[in-house]
Amino acid sequence: MRFVIQVVTEATVTEESEILGSIGKGFLVLIGISEDDDRTVADRMVKKLVGLRIFGDENGKTNLSLADVGGQLLLVSQFTLYADCKKGNRPSFVHAARPEKAVPLYEYIIEKCREAVPCVECGKFGAYMKISLVNDGPFTVVLDSRDL
Repeated sequence: MRFVIQVVTEATVTEESEILGSIGKGFLVLIGISEDDDRTVADRMVKKLVGLRIFGDENGKTNLSLADVGGQLLLVSQFTLYADCKKGNRPSFVHAARPEKAVPLYEYIIEKCREAVPCVECGKFGAYMKISLVNDGPFTVVLDSRDL
C-alpha cells in the first residue's frame, strides 16, 4: 500500500462539476492499493498516517500531528501509484489491486480514518476526478507499507 501525503491549507476533489470532497488545513492523501494488501496493512498505514507529526510548531519544527492542529483529511484512491515503468514507455498497472479487492480496502481505510479524525472527505473510487490544492510548504511524504 502506498500513501502520498501532501500537507495542504485547502484541497478539493471534483468529478465533472460536482464537489466530492473539500477540506481546509490537513492532508490530501493519494492512496494506492496493491494485490498484496489487506486490512492488517491498512491498519498499520492509517495508524502511521494519523500519527505523523509533520505540521510546524511555534518554532518551525515538524512536531505537530493532525490532532494537534485540528487537521482534516481528503482521501483519494489512485491506482497509478503502482505504475510499473520498467519496460517501454507505457506504464503497466499489474501490481495495482483489482477493484473487487481495492474498493473494500479503500472503504475500510476511510472508515478507520473517520474513527481517528473528525473531518474526513474522500473522492470516488474509479472516477475521473480533478483535484485542486494549495500545498503548504510544499511538504509531501510518501508512505509505503513495505517500509513500515
